[in-house]
Amino acid sequence: MITPMPPTGEQFEIGGGAVRAVVTEVGAGLRAFTSAGRSYVETFDVAARPPRGAGTVLVPWPNRTAGGRWTWNGRTQQLAVSEPAAGNAIHGLLRHTFYRVGERTGDAITLHARIAPQPGWPVPLDTSVRYAVDATGLTVTHTVRNIGAEPVPFGIGAHPYLRAGDSATDDCTLTLSAATTLPLEKGLPVGPEVPVTAEFVLRDTVLDHAFGGCAPAAGDTLVRHRLEGPGGTVELWAEPDFGWVQVFTPGDHPGRGRAIAVEPMTCPPDALNSGAGLITVGPGERWTGRWGIRPG
Repeated sequence: MITPMPPTGEQFEIGGGAVRAVVTEVGAGLRAFTSAGRSYVETFDVAARPPRGAGTVLVPWPNRTAGGRWTWNGRTQQLAVSEPAAGNAIHGLLRHTFYRVGERTGDAITLHARIAPQPGWPVPLDTSVRYAVDATGLTVTHTVRNIGAEPVPFGIGAHPYLRAGDSATDDCTLTLSAATTLPLEKGLPVGPEVPVTAEFVLRDTVLDHAFGGCAPAAGDTLVRHRLEGPGGTVELWAEPDFGWVQVFTPGDHPGRGRAIAVEPMTCPPDALNSGAGLITVGPGERWTGRWGIRPG
């Protein structure tokens, strides 16, 4: 008898001391992260697909591209419309891809996938994501290398749903290292960035917002976002290239109800059209960036 494959493929568990993480073969997603038995990201059942993008790697663009259309070297590109209800392309090209395993140890794993030239995407990219845990938490390292013949811009992001230990989402306060917010309608920009004080008491607060100007505090080298509640605290840190963060508070995460996604991104929604925050890699060039999760 053939055992059915889970929707996210093989499940890779890594651990170090009291810290554990589970990473999926499909999409190289983060399905679970715990410290001392407490969850610091929302999980989902192994027999389910990631709900609302939970844990997913978003490359070569995060969030949405309006109508799936953008222009590269003067030529219009038409991506597959992967958000049909809104008519947009969403969250990149690798969410449903089988990654191959590279280096693997007890406390770390590296997964690799290539983006082929295809309708809407003109230049091949070699990508990898490394998950590593230690006593302080989780570190995620993304690498993107241009294996084509021409330069191409891209963006990258991730989609973890943070959890402040045993705290209910409504009992938490979120503090972002952000200076602006980008007005959105149906997930797409509709105006310039405006200043914001990025601290939110989450009870009765509904967010699906893009925040920019994410930068390290004076004397620091990392961007830091913090979720605090009576049952714990968790920090999402990122290198300065992750100058944007999307925050999303759905009310129907399986087994949890209200949840909060805190998504580190190198660029805002529809960046393939606006150019904001895009990173360009020439032939043979590579980019590497890191973010991570640290329990309080």
